[in-house]
Amino acid sequence: MSLRHAVMAALLEGEASGYDLAKGFDASVANFWMATPQQLYRELDRMQAEGLVRARVVQQERRPNKRLFSLTEAGRGVLRDFTAAPPRPGAIRDELMVKVQSMDAGDAEAVRAAIEERMAWAQAKIARFERLRARMLDGRSEEEYLARAERVGPYLTLTRGLSFERENHRWGAWALAVLDRRSAAAGTPEDAPGPARARP
Repeated sequence: MSLRHAVMAALLEGEASGYDLAKGFDASVANFWMATPQQLYRELDRMQAEGLVRARVVQQERRPNKRLFSLTEAGRGVLRDFTAAPPRPGAIRDELMVKVQSMDAGDAEAVRAAIEERMAWAQAKIARFERLRARMLDGRSEEEYLARAERVGPYLTLTRGLSFERENHRWGAWALAVLDRRSAAAGTPEDAPGPARARP
């Protein structure tokens, strides 16, 4: 998979500016694919040059003119071909997990703080995804939405993102509890110096 496939998936929602796509990535596509606004704009320019998207310029009085992008038939064809091909197995590259793996020989306090930070990040994303989920359902039950919505893919990926972040938070709480028990069993005083001291 490349960034352009994620861009084309986002454009299935309809015509959008680069700014709109960047916001949309943060709220939805970021569940499974990360990109900076600069990467998005560069990819949009390449896709336009290749005929996968078209752009129209919207004149604005008090702001710079903006380009609105939409999928071409060629772009939809590429997206159809992409969905027909078998996906490659997923792979995790998580720097925090390498730090956790190494914490017994490293700065355990810093790793603990990193776990706490990951939990806070996960909680913030959960709240954002829940707000997006409520907007998508718009008062309907999940069963009604899944049966009648014009598109179901965005909701399915949203729930996957929710599950992922909930598991991140659950694992972080469990890992901190393990560290607390080990610290208590070792009788580490609260004011002990050194990286192995666990925070309350």
